Amino acid sequence: MHNFLFGIYPYIALSVMIFGSIARYETEPFTWKSSSSQLLRRKQLIIGSVLFHVGVLIIFVGHLVGLLTPIWVFDAIGISHGAKQLLAVIAGGIAGIIALLGGGMLFHRRWTDPRIRRTSTVADIGILGLLLAQLVLGLGTIFVSLQHLDGYEMTKFMSWALGIVTFDGQAASYIQDVAFIFKLHLFLGLTIFLLVPFTRLVHIASGLAAPFRYLLTRRGYQIVRSRRSSALAARNKTPAE
Repeated sequence: MHNFLFGIYPYIALSVMIFGSIARYETEPFTWKSSSSQLLRRKQLIIGSVLFHVGVLIIFVGHLVGLLTPIWVFDAIGISHGAKQLLAVIAGGIAGIIALLGGGMLFHRRWTDPRIRRTSTVADIGILGLLLAQLVLGLGTIFVSLQHLDGYEMTKFMSWALGIVTFDGQAASYIQDVAFIFKLHLFLGLTIFLLVPFTRLVHIASGLAAPFRYLLTRRGYQIVRSRRSSALAARNKTPAE
């Protein structure tokens, strides 16, 4: 099972994410959006969204650089494994807390407001819940990482990630003996990748391409009629809003 989850499942998840996203864009381009609800409880959305996206962006870049940079590069520039481990714990911990606070605000807003609930799908709420769970697991790994400040444990994940990218058949064996919470964190992360084509997360690709699209090809907004068959119920504003 270990070899399947960490040696084969990564390719399944990444393949579904890439080809599934392409298929969705080609067959249902009008669904390629984040389904913004910014007209409802805008202040909470802005604060939560900024915190969440800033934290997640730092985490994503940190994982990308930390896992996919060959170990010899850090050795060549004089960054020890211990220093890299400590940097990952501090920066990742701060970013994780920021993202968790923002994500918690977004989840509370989407779950408790009746009108926003009505405009949300099961996938909208479910994927946000999975992202929050992933953040909690990531923060949980810090307590294990603090017991391995020599950085040796981190090199196992670097070897695994590089092994997956280079189609190393032994990649799964590199993390055979790591703590269970790390394995759960990796599995849930891969599962989130797999779910990208079926959720609002497809807008990540648009976000990465946004600077070029806005500068080179964007010609204006496109308004799409809702498929809703009936109007939403009126919402009574509270004094706090």
